[in-house]
Amino acid sequence: MEHATRPQWKYLIMWEFRVRPGMEKQFEEIYGPNGRWARFFARGDGYVGTELNRDLKGNSRYVTLDMWTSRQAYEQFRVQHLEEYAAIDAECELMTVSEVEIGTFERIA
Repeated sequence: MEHATRPQWKYLIMWEFRVRPGMEKQFEEIYGPNGRWARFFARGDGYVGTELNRDLKGNSRYVTLDMWTSRQAYEQFRVQHLEEYAAIDAECELMTVSEVEIGTFERIA
C-alpha cells in the first residue's frame, strides 16, 4: 500500500547494477531510498520515491526503481539538472561493474 501523503507514481525508470565486490554497503547507502540519488531527485517536482532491491542469489546484482508522477516531470528535472546528474553518475560508476537501464514503464492502473 502506498503512503497516504505521497502521490502515486505513473512513470518508473528501472536500472540494473552489478556492484564491485566490497562496495555493496556504500552502493546501498547511495542508491537506497534515502541515499544521494533519492535526495537529488527529491528536489524535483513530481518525484515520488526510489526503491533499491538486491538479488537474493548473492551475486552483487541490484535493481533500482525511480518513481515519478509523469515522464514529463522526470524529463524536465533531468534537463534542468543535467550537469549535476552526470557528475553524480560519473562518481558512482566507480562502485559498479555494469549499469543497464532495464526500461521505463507507465503505470496502467
